[in-house]
Amino acid sequence: MTDAQHPALGDDVVLLTVPADGGYLGVLRTATAGLAARLHFALDEIEDLRIAVDEACAMLLAIATRGAELECRFTVTDDALSVEVSVTTVRGARLPAESSFAWKVLTALTTSATAEASGRHATIRLLTRRTEI
Repeated sequence: MTDAQHPALGDDVVLLTVPADGGYLGVLRTATAGLAARLHFALDEIEDLRIAVDEACAMLLAIATRGAELECRFTVTDDALSVEVSVTTVRGARLPAESSFAWKVLTALTTSATAEASGRHATIRLLTRRTEI
């Protein structure tokens, strides 16, 4: 892991683990909205981030092993919310190409979006910085 992936001292980290099932995505959307509101994100920024987290989770659910868990790590800083979602994947699983519509949605709704899939594990990282008013 790089230094950018480790929270700095003083950052708040919230870790949620839910079954890799679409029925539990509401929990992650609600947590996303609550944490973004805590950072005083604008309402449209909160909604964009909720949609982005939902899209990232949908990508991962499509390649998750049966009985897997979605692990979602939120890192809260003074002006940004970082969301890292991971899942154990089926053999040979691949995330959608960065030129896909799903990736266009993620990059349009966040400050940055990256992903990695190696072995039987995939992670999508989203970063959203609060717009200064």
